[in-house]
Amino acid sequence: MFFYLSKKIAVPNNVKLKCISWNKDQGFIACGGEDGLLKVLRLETQTDDSKLRGLAAPSNLSMNQNLEGHSGAVQVVTWNEQYQKLTTSDQNGLIIVWMLYKGSWYEEMINNRNKSVVRSMSWNADGQKICIVYEDGAVIVGSVDGNRIWGKDLKGIQLCHVTWSADSKILLFGMANGEIHIYDNQGNFIMKMKLNCLVNVTGAISIAGIHWYHGTEGYVEPDCPCLAICFDNGRCQIMRHENDQNPVLIDTGMYVVGIQWNHIGSVLAVAGSQKVVTQDKDINIVQFYTPFGEHLGTLKVPGKQMCSLSWEGGGLKIALAVDSFIYFANIRPDYKWGYCSNTVVYAYTRPDRPEYCVVFWDTKNNEKYVKYVKSLISITTCGDFCILATKADENHPQEEDEMETFGATFVLVLCNSIGTPLDPKYIDLVPLFVAMTKTHVIAASKEAFYTWQYRVAKKLTALEINQITRSRKEGRERIYHVDDVPSGSVDGVFDYSKAIQGTRDPICAITASDKTLIVGRESGIIQRYSFPNVALIQKYSLDCRACQLSLNCNSSRLAIIDIAGVLTFFDLDTRVTDSTGQQVLGELLKLERKDVWDMKWARDNPDLFAMMEKTRMYVFRNLDPEEPIQTSGYICNFEDLEIKSVLLDEILKNPEHPSKDYIMNFEIRSLRDSRALIEKVGIEDASQFIEDNPHPRLWRLLAEAALQKLDLYTAQQAFVRCKDYQGIKFVKRLGNLQSESMKQAEVIAYFGRFEEAERMYLDMDRRDLAIGLRLKLGDWFRVLQLLKTGSGDADDSLLEQAHNAIGDYFADRQKWLNAVQYYVKGRNQERLAECYYMLEDYEGLENLANSLPENHKLLPWNKAVELAKSHSMKEIGSLLARYASHLLEKNKTLDAIELYRKASYFFDAAKLMYKIADEEAKKRTKPLRVKKLYVLSALLIEQYHEQMKNAQRGKVKGKNSEATSALAGLLEEEVLSTTSRFTDNAWRGAEAYHFFILAQRQLYEGYVDTALKTALHLRDYEDIIPSVEIYSLLALCACASRAFGTCSKAFIKLESLETLSAEQKQQYEDLALEIFTKHTPKDNRKSELNSLLEGGEGKLPTCIATGSPIIEYQFWVCKVCKHYVLAQEISNYNFCPLCHSSVE
Repeated sequence: MFFYLSKKIAVPNNVKLKCISWNKDQGFIACGGEDGLLKVLRLETQTDDSKLRGLAAPSNLSMNQNLEGHSGAVQVVTWNEQYQKLTTSDQNGLIIVWMLYKGSWYEEMINNRNKSVVRSMSWNADGQKICIVYEDGAVIVGSVDGNRIWGKDLKGIQLCHVTWSADSKILLFGMANGEIHIYDNQGNFIMKMKLNCLVNVTGAISIAGIHWYHGTEGYVEPDCPCLAICFDNGRCQIMRHENDQNPVLIDTGMYVVGIQWNHIGSVLAVAGSQKVVTQDKDINIVQFYTPFGEHLGTLKVPGKQMCSLSWEGGGLKIALAVDSFIYFANIRPDYKWGYCSNTVVYAYTRPDRPEYCVVFWDTKNNEKYVKYVKSLISITTCGDFCILATKADENHPQEEDEMETFGATFVLVLCNSIGTPLDPKYIDLVPLFVAMTKTHVIAASKEAFYTWQYRVAKKLTALEINQITRSRKEGRERIYHVDDVPSGSVDGVFDYSKAIQGTRDPICAITASDKTLIVGRESGIIQRYSFPNVALIQKYSLDCRACQLSLNCNSSRLAIIDIAGVLTFFDLDTRVTDSTGQQVLGELLKLERKDVWDMKWARDNPDLFAMMEKTRMYVFRNLDPEEPIQTSGYICNFEDLEIKSVLLDEILKNPEHPSKDYIMNFEIRSLRDSRALIEKVGIEDASQFIEDNPHPRLWRLLAEAALQKLDLYTAQQAFVRCKDYQGIKFVKRLGNLQSESMKQAEVIAYFGRFEEAERMYLDMDRRDLAIGLRLKLGDWFRVLQLLKTGSGDADDSLLEQAHNAIGDYFADRQKWLNAVQYYVKGRNQERLAECYYMLEDYEGLENLANSLPENHKLLPWNKAVELAKSHSMKEIGSLLARYASHLLEKNKTLDAIELYRKASYFFDAAKLMYKIADEEAKKRTKPLRVKKLYVLSALLIEQYHEQMKNAQRGKVKGKNSEATSALAGLLEEEVLSTTSRFTDNAWRGAEAYHFFILAQRQLYEGYVDTALKTALHLRDYEDIIPSVEIYSLLALCACASRAFGTCSKAFIKLESLETLSAEQKQQYEDLALEIFTKHTPKDNRKSELNSLLEGGEGKLPTCIATGSPIIEYQFWVCKVCKHYVLAQEISNYNFCPLCHSSVE
């Protein structure tokens, strides 16, 4: 918080002032003084310049009225804001109530007891009642319309102060002897107040002021101290309520004349004087405190004797009555605010809620997001994120992995720019000072500082998510004591005990960049650490106590604003020779500015910074100032030679409705000069100036100016200098265009003047380019308009796309009726169904369903069948059969199978599939395809079996008898016997073709013996594969394996086949004669083939991977098709060789 004197008004004839009061609502200032002086003034800002708002705007007296009526010195002035009344009293006991009429103040009522003098008057919170106390102990409570409600004489008591409680149920009376008595609102004594602040005080004391903040603007914290009582000896106590046994105690160390809370009860101003050892006279000062007794600063005021003070209604100014002058001081509050990615984040209190209301105001889109936060301490921002530091909610249980130390009392909440909490971090250290970089948050108490490497969801990989539980070991969080000397080693201990160790030299400010952390201490020592591996690099000693620290963008220079508002600069890396002749690191620069309350380094230039001095903003380049700009805004951002500033004072007058007018953009001189040169002199001279003062923003400015003049060479050079790759590509594309007008239109579109660009395209008869421009912008309404103005084949699909996009636009906004119209035109049945459903238009849904083609994905049969079953529809089977026969008539057998399968009618689907497999086998198509069809048929049958078993289990559920269940199962199996035979046929078909393919594969790969074994199995499948093919393959394999006995039998079988013609039989006989004249028809390895040749019942199971018989006990069985594979063979397969189900 910072304050400075801004204005001084002299009272005519040097009349000494006694009291002053500022009307909080209408802004009138009443001041009373000797000789019956009573004036009402009003300061108003009158300016035509929209940029000059708030404190920066000149203020003039719009009212300066003398109120005649008092003869003695006016001692008490008090406002009734609700009813626009002023109540005054003088040393003779005369009370006058004044009212406003046609812009002037007039007497409304007069009262005089003629017995004693009025010492204090107080209106209650709603302005309905006034309590007046006289020095002789008389108390009068009256109504706003002048009627007396009650009166009382407190015998033997000298009264000097009175105040109401917020709810008007309690009255506090301050006595001349320093006691405070508590009464109810009817004047009945309750008790004496305990004054803890006067312990060990001797001698006469008097009450300097009592002020009870009524909570009209909310409280900075739940249960916040709000009743301030101060004595002339400087002792002060701030209480939560009148019976508070543990008030906040302050010793101001000054002689006090008056106290007052600001408009939100966050700052208590204590006015008076202080003895200075070096001077004979006392100096006038105003001390500022928080409700918790923390000292915010001291304002020195000239003059002999200060007698009264009063805050302005917005808390931005304070009026001080000194001798015959009124001094005005401007206040620059420490708002809780920040700026991240075009969003201003600010907090304020509301009377209807105990929490802070934190507003995330997106200044680009003018949207705001509100979040309520209890006991907010501070807001810190960096990049796209923001940290809210708060006290922990006592009712909130911390997760065990979240807090290793129990009883964490504070939370750092990481939020994005719309206020969504991303990561809360519970800490046991008071975050008095918080700094933030792109990767870390640093929070410091007076003794220690804590670092946390925050992570954001979009940056988390799956691996990192798993490691988060071990994150503390990885060193994402650390604590360092300010007196420690860390070495930067990774292995640190996360130990909160460091945070509670005391220090003689507390921390007073911190700042951090990506590579440096700076910690300022109250003695003036600045400690520099490397970052993020914290190691103490250097200690520097300064002659001031820092209040705000800030590093420039390359961490070479540190800016320091001290508690007196003096801005100095320190070069961290410069080596200089000190007075002793030794070389030291770091140099304090010569530049010094006073009355500075805000500063911001440029984010892209280490020599540029902007600072706020009183109501002027200065921009410095290499420590040389440019001419100042009148403003009272807080600096948000300094980048691209442009300063963004926000008028927080104005925003917080009406925080619920921030206006874009309160965001100010200022261009610095080099940017203004470059623009003026380009406009007035020309591109060449401007180019030379920018060459001498290079900056990417200036090159971009030159590039854009060159583009407008179609000077493509200069534009390209400038884009190269500002490293704008898109700009370079754009210039190259322009260079390829022949037409000048086309180039002009492209440039206009580049600058965002889309309407103009579109007009130019249409004038050139290039509607396609105009449509392309609108497509890029996503302006589908305009695309549709443009499409309707012309014709073309290519437009039809685009027209459909445009209709659907506009339908989406309306559907997103839940305007379903409008969406329906466009989806109908865009033929988007899926979204149309959704809209009808939302509109509950079932007739529309029915018409849509009828218009859909068969097997459309919007007609899910399985869901329909499920619903039909759950609603006991009996005719579902006949409906399915009718539709299936309709499909079969159209020769859509596979569609009929899919229909049955989706409807869970697996048996019917299997029959159809088996039929297709048989037909395909007869057609002699690819054997692999036939095998797949048989497998599919068999798998459908297996699904049918499973379905029947589940149904059976469901029927006997709840019956205890296992016999019942078994019997039911047997009966069911009897019914299934026909399907069982059918299943075997399906699997037999699959086996036949499987072995047929396997034998040929083995033969071609040269495994002739195994090929023969496999081919011998085919003799069992003559009903599926034609005999001629089986025995031809067998003869071939036997011949290759030199098993001529088997080969001879195969030839005998072939020659006896009735299906062959006489000519074919003759060919086989000739071939047999040729073979067996050379080789005797005997098997060489007969013993191995015996078992296979025997065949018949009781034969061994066959391995479907090799075709060999399984004679070992170790084998694998497929869970789906129940076929076998040798144990040593299955390891080579991921899927079953027959049915292709996965091997588990």
